[in-house]
Amino acid sequence: MVFFKFEQSKLIYRIDFALYTIATLALAFYILIASPPQQWLPTTAFVLIGLISWTAIEYALHRFILHALQPFRRWHAEHHRRPKALICAPTILSASLIATFVYIPALLVDGFWHACALTLGVLIGYLAYTITHHAIHHWHFDSDWLRKRKRLHAVHHHYNKQYGCYGVTSAFWDYVFDTTYQHNTQVPQPLAVRSNGRKTLHTQNVLSKHFAKTENECYWP
Repeated sequence: MVFFKFEQSKLIYRIDFALYTIATLALAFYILIASPPQQWLPTTAFVLIGLISWTAIEYALHRFILHALQPFRRWHAEHHRRPKALICAPTILSASLIATFVYIPALLVDGFWHACALTLGVLIGYLAYTITHHAIHHWHFDSDWLRKRKRLHAVHHHYNKQYGCYGVTSAFWDYVFDTTYQHNTQVPQPLAVRSNGRKTLHTQNVLSKHFAKTENECYWP
C-alpha cells in the first residue's frame, strides 16, 4: 500500500500535507468553539507546551532514531543519498505515533481538553517541520532564516558524523547538546577556510549540488 512506503508519489505527498493541515485547523477550530471558558488559559498553555515540546521531539527523533536505530537508520540514509526525492514518514505511521505518544498519555494523565491542546501544539510543530524541510530541499526563498536553515541542513547531510545539526526548524537543541558546527573547535581543514580569523565551513558547493538554488528548480509537488 502506498501509505506504508517511505518514498511517496507526488499525489500521496500532497495528501499527507493536506491531511495534516486540515487536522490542525480542524482541531484548533474545535478547541476554540467548544472548550469551556474556564479552560481557555490552561488550554492555551498546553498548546504552547506542545509546540515547544515538538522541537525536542524533532531533535530526538532525528538524532536517536533516524540516525541510530535500525531499520529507521537505513530508511533515513536513503533520504541522505537522494535528498530531492519525496521521502517522508507515511501518514498512517506519523499519525499513529502522535496519537500513541502524545494524545493518549495526555488524555489519561490530564483529561480531554488538555490532551487536545497538547496534541494541537505538536501538530503545529510537525506541520512547521514538514513545510520547513520541504522548503529547504525544494524552494528558493529570499529569507535569511531559510538560508541559514538550508546551510545547517546541508552540513548535516554531508558532514553529519562530525557535525550533527539535527534540528530542522530550530537549532536550539543542537546548541544545548553541542551538535552544531559553530561549537566545534576542530573543523577538518578541507571543510574550512579562514575568514576574519575564524574557521567556517565550505557549504556553498553542497547547497548547489543537493538543494534547490534557482526558481526553475523550485516546486511544490
